Amino acid sequence: MSESEPTVLIVGAGQGLSAALARRFSSSGAKVAIAARSKEKLAAVAEATGTRAFACDASQPAAVKRLFADVEAQVGKPEVVIYNASGRLRGPFVELDPIEVERALAVTAFGGFLVSQAAAQRMLPRGRGVILLTGASASVKGYAKSAPFAMGKFALRGLAQSMARELSPLGIHIAHIVIDGAIRAPGAATDPAKPDSQLEADAIAETYFQLAQQPRNAWSWEIELRPWVERF
Repeated sequence: MSESEPTVLIVGAGQGLSAALARRFSSSGAKVAIAARSKEKLAAVAEATGTRAFACDASQPAAVKRLFADVEAQVGKPEVVIYNASGRLRGPFVELDPIEVERALAVTAFGGFLVSQAAAQRMLPRGRGVILLTGASASVKGYAKSAPFAMGKFALRGLAQSMARELSPLGIHIAHIVIDGAIRAPGAATDPAKPDSQLEADAIAETYFQLAQQPRNAWSWEIELRPWVERF
């Protein structure tokens, strides 16, 4: 981030990681916009973090185009864009509904493409910007009964790698974050026998924030985060 009060757009917002991201970037003085399919579900997060909420189905090109236009008009031109949306679908492979699989892929992978493309189109003329894509354990290893999630996250990782090779030399920092472990739900109790056995949303958000601050002579294109008990 290079501006004193940059605009940050988080797509796929909710009570967990996205709320932590909104809090962290807001605390730095950034103007933060959050977006999800249901604007009403964002009301509590927006109020708690002092951010502006927008409705957007990230898998729809027209909706993404409208989102960026609205954010620019009401908040500012995004200098940092975070894609945190995904479609989760589990079940035995032979029983998966193709329509539901298509929808999951549209949210996880195609939505990431649409949002990243819209962000890059606005960043390239300025020669700077940050695009961060949220991955998962499924980005690098496909689990049983989770084929759609693995397909989508593998695709998102490939998108990030391709974008980084093309856009980094043009001044746009692309990074993919592999969240390799469970994120502790807000208010959930921890296991006293295994302290720090789950990822904390605020700790993850700190890593995103630091990624956005990296000088361009030492950029990361991918980083993995996991608690100390998680095997890899």
